[in-house]
Amino acid sequence: MAEKTVIALGFFDGVHIGHGALLRRTAERAKELSAAPAAFTFDRAPKEFVTGIGVPLLTSVEERRALIRTLYGIDTTFVAPFDHAMMTMPWDAFLAGQLVDRYHAVHLVAGHDYRFGYRNEGTPERLRDWCAAHGVGCDVIPKVELDGVTVSSTHVRELVEAGDMPAAAAFLGHPCAVTGVVRHGKHIGTEELFPTVNLIPEPWRVLPRFGVYAVRVVLPDGRAYAGVTNVGIRPTIVDDNRVTIETYLVDFDGDLYDTEIRIEFLRYLRGEKKFESMAALHRQIEEDIARARE
Repeated sequence: MAEKTVIALGFFDGVHIGHGALLRRTAERAKELSAAPAAFTFDRAPKEFVTGIGVPLLTSVEERRALIRTLYGIDTTFVAPFDHAMMTMPWDAFLAGQLVDRYHAVHLVAGHDYRFGYRNEGTPERLRDWCAAHGVGCDVIPKVELDGVTVSSTHVRELVEAGDMPAAAAFLGHPCAVTGVVRHGKHIGTEELFPTVNLIPEPWRVLPRFGVYAVRVVLPDGRAYAGVTNVGIRPTIVDDNRVTIETYLVDFDGDLYDTEIRIEFLRYLRGEKKFESMAALHRQIEEDIARARE
């Protein structure tokens, strides 16, 4: 017999503290019911499929999975394709066919504004009523506020785009981070400035405002280093306008090419600008490194 589950419902972009309220309740209910806790999400933003226009996001599916697992102890995240069949699925068929029959849900946890099914006809009220009629447990979590502001992925995206990393971290419950594989750059930093690692951000990713940040860089083995990261187009060095995430790791010596790293943005240091010479840029980077150490 398949293992019964308690499922948190949501898109979970960023996995902020509002999502955390759902996920904690899910873990609690699962323990009470001797069931497995799980989260349910989609492989893409539904709005992107419906409109054909890309939706800026804070996290990839794998980043969401990792945050849900490491922060809330939920090992299973069901990721369903959002396609035409999912878009046109009636709300009650979604509950019965997807969550109960396929994923063996005995209890569902959703937020106060969760909508689902064809034309978003599924509401928290309908969810409660359907669950009561079909012997499925249900919790609808009220909105979570911080300093009088409702916690939402939209608000976090705005904070990140403004470069306010401490505020973003407060709403997320963890530092805003980008995970990616180190790519080969032009080696200008190694030869004339400081050795750096380069990530090429995905087109959909919400990035901090262009500028220089104090960061923490976490390697696959768990080691963490202070760092200085430039987000932008590096106007002093290149003129191709390609956006990169370029990081100098303080007190690190080694080769990270083709290694997946996580860069946690801690504080905005200064704006990106074009320097009159490489020597002037070098002096500025030395100052940035000193501030990052602090």
